[in-house]
Amino acid sequence: MFDAAAMTPPLSLDAVTLTLPSVAGPVEILRGVSLTVGLGEQVAVVGPSGSGKSSLTAVAAGLERPTSGTVRLFGQDLAPLGEDGRARLRRGRVSLVFQSFHLLPNMTAEENVAAPLELAGVPQAAKVARDWLGRVGLTDRLRHYPTQLSGGEQQRVALARALAIEPALLFADEPTGNLDAANAAGVADLMFDLVTETGAALVLVTHDTALAARAGRQVTMAAGQIVGDA
Repeated sequence: MFDAAAMTPPLSLDAVTLTLPSVAGPVEILRGVSLTVGLGEQVAVVGPSGSGKSSLTAVAAGLERPTSGTVRLFGQDLAPLGEDGRARLRRGRVSLVFQSFHLLPNMTAEENVAAPLELAGVPQAAKVARDWLGRVGLTDRLRHYPTQLSGGEQQRVALARALAIEPALLFADEPTGNLDAANAAGVADLMFDLVTETGAALVLVTHDTALAARAGRQVTMAAGQIVGDA
């Protein structure tokens, strides 16, 4: 039987604007952005610094409210939802990976990965966390704290944490930006391999043209607008 819900795109933005105050007056960050990301689609968002790439991610993930326009996650309009409602909608279905890792410093690698699994009600969260840390090559780092890990290892933990809940949509904002070339390549390989394996849709913000080229679709931004989509 045809399942209409299963065909709903994970992400849809329609005429989204974001205007923020500043000392010099209001600043238009996003200007009429429309974008749809389909099931399992891998989309790289590229453009110069200040073009609105990270702001697009924040609005799309429901971390920032747009000034106008519509943002839908899995068909649900975010506008009527408060912060708690948006968090509930993301839980178990949306994950984020950032340039600065955002690991909890007082938790081990295993605990960092297990925490969102426990919040999502995943059974045997610790075992699942250990399995995923093994998949990113960190079986021998389970009990290490973030300060005891290299940058590349910390980003692998962040990637395991993001994908362990098997999200339908992953946002990755400059996930290799703080890594040297060798670690960046390793993390990129893992990210694309695991996203393809799990079938998650990917929205990747990057300035790295080689990394962007690995996505099936590239969206180019300039001055808060989408100026290319191929």
